[in-house]
Amino acid sequence: MAISCPGCGREYDVTLFQFGRTIHCTCGSRVGLEQRMGPPVTSSHPRFFADAMLGNLARWLRILGFDTAYHPSILDPELVRRSLAEGRHILTRDRGLREEWRVSHCVVLESDDVELQLEEVFRRFGLEDEIRLFTRCALCNSVLESLDWEEARDRVPARVHASHHSFAACPECRRVYWEGSHTQRIRSRIDRILKT
Repeated sequence: MAISCPGCGREYDVTLFQFGRTIHCTCGSRVGLEQRMGPPVTSSHPRFFADAMLGNLARWLRILGFDTAYHPSILDPELVRRSLAEGRHILTRDRGLREEWRVSHCVVLESDDVELQLEEVFRRFGLEDEIRLFTRCALCNSVLESLDWEEARDRVPARVHASHHSFAACPECRRVYWEGSHTQRIRSRIDRILKT
C-alpha cells in the first residue's frame, strides 16, 4: 500500500509511517496517514512519558505519585512507540515532535519553568485530587514499599535512624526515603502551585 503526497502526488511505502510518523516530501509537503493515532489506553490514573527535555518535571510528577517514565537519551521514534505500547501521554516542549508524529496523546507544554509546567499538566488532566505524595521513587518511578525500622538501620545514616520511625524503599534502585525537612518544603511548593 502506498501513501500519496498531497502536494505532488509522489507515493511512499506505508511502512514509513508506523506509529503516526510523518515525513517531508521533496516538494516540501508533509506526508503521513490522515488519521492521528488515538490516545493511549487509559487507566484510573493518567500515565506519562516525559521527553528528554523534561527530567525535572518527571521527577516532580513522580514525587506527587504519578507514573511518569523518563529516559534522558530517548529518541522520538522510541518515545512514541513506547508511549503507545505502555498507554502513556507524551509530555514535551518540542513542537516538532507533534508535527512529525500524528499522535493525539502528545501534550506540548508552553513554559520552561517546572512550576508552570506542573500547572499546565494539572490543568490539562485535572490531577488535583489524584496526588499521592511520596509513593513513587523520584529516581526510577517504581512504587515505594514500606521498610521496617530495623531493616533501615544499615541503609540510612545513624542520626536519621535514631530520629525517624517511618521509612520507605524503592524495590528497584533500593533508595531509602523518610520524612525530613524537605518534605514540608515540597508540600508548601505544591500548595502554592495548586492555588495559582
